[in-house]
Amino acid sequence: MQLNPYGQDPVRFVAQLTNTPPRSAAELADRCVAAGFAIDRPVDDHDLAEVLDYLPRWAEVVDADTDEHRAALLNALLADASTHPRLTDHADGGWHIHYREDGIGIGGVLRAVASVGTALHLTGLGMHRLGRCALAECTHAYADFTRAGRQRYCSHGCANRDAVRRHRARKAG
Repeated sequence: MQLNPYGQDPVRFVAQLTNTPPRSAAELADRCVAAGFAIDRPVDDHDLAEVLDYLPRWAEVVDADTDEHRAALLNALLADASTHPRLTDHADGGWHIHYREDGIGIGGVLRAVASVGTALHLTGLGMHRLGRCALAECTHAYADFTRAGRQRYCSHGCANRDAVRRHRARKAG
């Protein structure tokens, strides 16, 4: 079975990279491999720079104040990072669709996969399905894949901290 490389995993991954950007090409390579990206050429400083340039632009999509603004920002990312869809069969993976040029480095692959994946995520589940953690001291981005679509925190840890804080405030008041 061919898994959709533009599905929720790359969207989660770009949120993680946005929250904790890689500090070196080696770290980027390790994190990409751990996330399931096939790397067919060495990851270098150009790839790192490409990703570090992309992450703040993706964060602007997260922080957009209207659906229209979010769509415009994401359309700009799609125009820069993706190409016309085409069938490909490489790495014994079976036939599947790519929205990127062949032969590009992991920086370009990540930009295309994350941009297309984010577009599919928002159009499939709702334009509101990106956000920032509601915990006051946390600024992490998240992609909401919950069934109800009402995620407010980047992690269970932040949700629990906020719940404990609210509970203690009610008891003290």
